[in-house]
Amino acid sequence: MLGTGLIGLFYTVTLHGQRNRDRVEVVYSRSQERADAFATEQGIPHRSTDLEEAIAHPDSDTIVIGLPNHLHEEAVELAARHGKAILCTKPLGRNAEEAKRMLDTVERAGVFGGYLEDLCYTPKTLKALRMVQSGQLGDVTWARSRETHPGPHSAWFWDGNQAGGGAIVDLGCHCIEIVRNFVGKDNRPVEVMCWTDTLVHPIEAEDNGIALIRFESGAIGQFEVSWTFRGGMDLRDEVAGTEGTLWLNHFLRTGFEVFTSGAGGDYVAEKAETVSGWLFPVGDEVSELGYVDMFTDMFEAMDEGRQPMETFYDGYVVNAIIDACYRSAASRTWEPVRLDDWRGRGVPRIARSVRAHDGKTVIKEEKMPDGRRKLILKDEESGEFSDVVG
Repeated sequence: MLGTGLIGLFYTVTLHGQRNRDRVEVVYSRSQERADAFATEQGIPHRSTDLEEAIAHPDSDTIVIGLPNHLHEEAVELAARHGKAILCTKPLGRNAEEAKRMLDTVERAGVFGGYLEDLCYTPKTLKALRMVQSGQLGDVTWARSRETHPGPHSAWFWDGNQAGGGAIVDLGCHCIEIVRNFVGKDNRPVEVMCWTDTLVHPIEAEDNGIALIRFESGAIGQFEVSWTFRGGMDLRDEVAGTEGTLWLNHFLRTGFEVFTSGAGGDYVAEKAETVSGWLFPVGDEVSELGYVDMFTDMFEAMDEGRQPMETFYDGYVVNAIIDACYRSAASRTWEPVRLDDWRGRGVPRIARSVRAHDGKTVIKEEKMPDGRRKLILKDEESGEFSDVVG
């Protein structure tokens, strides 16, 4: 386990609890004090402040990277050199160029590479994806993902040079991959329109962002991210298709609500800002955030010799879309998504179904309050629209 921050803690707790045969044998931290404390708290036999020493340790076969973004590439290179399987937290890189180098490094070395995008593995998301992939929503026309909270826990996140950006690279990477899963990963992202601003915090990176992503099918992806949202962490997804709609709420308003004066108050949930008043606890946080199913998929993929649901290639595509977002925010125009390596099969444009009634095209059919059927029709010759109720 490379890293002893919040993500390293979530990862370790999940690994020690999910399949009962996966154990963290070595932990790396840049601080000896933190390495010692983390190893003691989590029952890890070996600890190190030397990155290569930790990676090369003979008791480990898989390297889990939970480090700040600017250290991902070095860790990937060392792990590949030592022939270890690699699981890297999001985002893969600070930009697409960096992510592509990491992808190439893993593929040249022939080692397993998994992209730890936990929010694509939440129980609600996995069930929703099965519904979409089975056709229950028809053709997906629009997918929206929102992640907002009061800001990240560690200092390096706020430094655009170390992180590669602000709220978009931190939170938008989640949203983009959620959208890609719902519209289909063979659906090429074509162009992006994005707005960013720094509204609250005295930093150079953006603390708010909104973007639209146009895909080759005609589907639109939309994300909203913020480091200035007050009241906890808001994670929501919405998907609309030609045959249905779904809404997901992962944090806040999930059916677990408590009012308390704060007496005996303790940890509530990630990014919760208070222990008094109305609270929205999360029952099993590592499960609800997708960590359990994510690591299960990763290790079962290794055991079965297959690719996981989220790969280094996916991380590269996400970084390419983020790059387009930043270019668009600067130019204030639609910017193309530059993918030097596109592996998707491609998808056709969403097809419009055509139905006729009395020689006219049916635009819409609906049931009236009195039970009658109403048709809205178009005369293709004259271009006129009309209503028929019967």
